[in-house]
Amino acid sequence: MSSSELWDEETARRYDETSAEMFAPEVLGPAVDFLAELAGKGPALEFAVGTGRVAIPLVGRGVPVTGIELSEPMVAQLRQKVSAEQLPVVVGDMATTTVPGEFSLVYLVFNSISNLRTQAEQVECFRNAARHLAPGGRFVIELWVPPLQRLTPGQTAVPMQLTKDHLIFDTYDVVTQQCASHHYYTEPDGTTRYGSGNFRYIWPSECDLMAQLAGLEVESRYAGWDRAPFTADSGSHLSVWRKPAK
Repeated sequence: MSSSELWDEETARRYDETSAEMFAPEVLGPAVDFLAELAGKGPALEFAVGTGRVAIPLVGRGVPVTGIELSEPMVAQLRQKVSAEQLPVVVGDMATTTVPGEFSLVYLVFNSISNLRTQAEQVECFRNAARHLAPGGRFVIELWVPPLQRLTPGQTAVPMQLTKDHLIFDTYDVVTQQCASHHYYTEPDGTTRYGSGNFRYIWPSECDLMAQLAGLEVESRYAGWDRAPFTADSGSHLSVWRKPAK
């Protein structure tokens, strides 16, 4: 078992609702377009497939997708939308779980590699992607850039979202690169619900070294799915590594 936190039935049941902004057409559409283009005619593998936010519309575009997902309750939510024949999923962690076949694309979105909370496991995730890729295939990660420049000396918390319904504060340990995300939700009855998640943040350059250890080569990096240039001010990165052709 990896160090990823295991999402329970309640979290899985609420996932689509609490992540509603990620399902918006202007967010999801460019992601599906980008991934469909890279997959081409070949099959794709999604690590941490969740409830199928990206995989289901990608299947709808004609791309055969297989998923790996650690949380059985998340898979149960996905199964309410599509069958196992349409989108097969293997329950397991993204660092070590394997599925049969070779893929033209392996992808990992919405900061999910950070759910692996040790550097060693993150390296193994890259290696797992590489072992599933056909020669010339690509590994894609969508990941946020830690906003540590916003921390003043002695400060450990950064506000990430402040709305009337949802407050997010992230706390950082800059020595271990551990991060905790604290969520405060305002419920319809006026009560407040708290949730938290623990992560390990990774720098883009560190990702490149992990890719190198896995035998992958940097192909491109953007600030987002729209292919905007990645700069020192970018709050996220979309990175593509390629497995060399034989």
